[in-house]
Amino acid sequence: MNLTELIFLPRPRQLHADRGNCPNTKPRVVVGPHCGLPAQGYRLRLTPSGPEITAGDAAGAFYGQATLTQIVRQCRAELPVGEIADWPDFPVRGVMLDISRDKVPTMETLLALIDSLAEWKINHLELYTEHTFAYRNHRAVWEQASPLTGAEIDQLDAYCRARFIDLVPNQNSLGHFERWLRHPDYHSYSEIPDGFTNCWGVHTQHGSTLYPGEPKALELLTELYAELLPNFSSQKFNVGGDEPWELGEGRSKAECERIGKGRVYLDFLLKIHKLVQQHGRTMHFWGDIILHYPELVKEIPEDVVVLEWGYEADHKFAEHGALFAQSGKKFYVCPGTSSWNTITGRTDNCLANLRNAATNGLRHGASGFLNTDWGDNGHWQYLPVSYLGFAAGAAIAWNQAAHQEDDFIAALDTHVFRDAAQVMGRLAHDLGNVYLKPGKIIPNSSALFWLIQREQLEIPPNLAEARDFISATLAPLANARMQRSDATVIHDEFTNAGRLLRYACDRGQSAPAKQLASQLREIISEHRRLWLARNRPGGLPDSCRVLEKRLREAEQT
Repeated sequence: MNLTELIFLPRPRQLHADRGNCPNTKPRVVVGPHCGLPAQGYRLRLTPSGPEITAGDAAGAFYGQATLTQIVRQCRAELPVGEIADWPDFPVRGVMLDISRDKVPTMETLLALIDSLAEWKINHLELYTEHTFAYRNHRAVWEQASPLTGAEIDQLDAYCRARFIDLVPNQNSLGHFERWLRHPDYHSYSEIPDGFTNCWGVHTQHGSTLYPGEPKALELLTELYAELLPNFSSQKFNVGGDEPWELGEGRSKAECERIGKGRVYLDFLLKIHKLVQQHGRTMHFWGDIILHYPELVKEIPEDVVVLEWGYEADHKFAEHGALFAQSGKKFYVCPGTSSWNTITGRTDNCLANLRNAATNGLRHGASGFLNTDWGDNGHWQYLPVSYLGFAAGAAIAWNQAAHQEDDFIAALDTHVFRDAAQVMGRLAHDLGNVYLKPGKIIPNSSALFWLIQREQLEIPPNLAEARDFISATLAPLANARMQRSDATVIHDEFTNAGRLLRYACDRGQSAPAKQLASQLREIISEHRRLWLARNRPGGLPDSCRVLEKRLREAEQT
């Protein structure tokens, strides 16, 4: 096989093929600044005498080996002859995995994912945390969540370091504190202790945002940081700060009216910054709130990194990136896999969102690309649903200009699902586009997802066509030949995802209650089994709650 005919993830920047064969032997590796390559860059030469990797630093040598691994995977005993020269667009290429809504992966799952991300040249990993670290003085907050412990973080940190991945601590520190504030012992920390109605019209019985004027809130964060951060070798720390829904509506209302909500927000952020500095870390925070107050952007400390997130294809990465660049602020672009609130993703939106972020991030000088994967409303998407977004994000962040849509399908088969039958790449891609079929597009989610979640239904017009598309797309699944230890689990995950999608169509079309109940019993049983195949038990009751409610409704009809 010619070198130019091979599939890579990500695609190399420069590739030249020669005639001849290279014996499949351990490469000779030369590392040093004299190699004349950019940071993290490498040159891989495949010659009749064997492979040779040269790199300016150890990370580059690691990435050269990763590319060689992908070549060996396709050529096995005898390699083609040629040369690859390669280096990344973004110096930081990250993934953020939600472990707080509601899924906390097992160590086996996390270690396997780290291996994959490292091969795809990801070098930054965050585990998004609200309440899923086992803080010693706060058992009531995490005892039902199967949290990560300090010892487990130590193990993950060492595993990541060996693969040139920076495991970055993440603890949301203002909004999204509902898993803490629901407990009576923490009500006094809350902006609105007795609950509020959020922007979607949903009323909660407790708050979700810390009250910035409460001294005990800062004392709590001081304690949490002191316990969390020593488990990480990273010099970065993501303190969150996004979506403080009720800020200015409760205890801080008078102060927000006096000096402005933006000022109240920034003043609290600056207090957090001082805490982070005490630990010798660089603070990262989500930039959604400060964007509403562009006149305050200039006051962000010089050492802080703003995380500019947005999950739609047309998100304003260009406009927001220009603001941060003009203000001289460091920032990352933070798109997403589009997997959450969907069951099987939003492929077209995902790829366009990733490209938009990369194109405008490079244009305006973003120093990093952080690809996010959330778990809102029960974390119903199975992990392999996110593989397309992870792989595409890794490829685009490394070499933004080189990838077309079909490249990702082939790469999924070859380097992700390892499917000799070349079924899974197309299946995952197309099933991720079922969100386009019902005839109703809902931002940051899919209509079929909400046909399960909500009691009051808004019926899209094309549910019968959507159901046929789901069945046709899943039909080749039995023919897949995945060379992975979890191949059977992946098969069953996509099968149950298909059941969920078809149930949504049937519920929207008012199928008989007996039929819906029968579908749900199988879905729930499989969801429980598949959850435990990759994840800890904490959070599973929350994930099943809506499904069990739908089952009770069907059984009582």
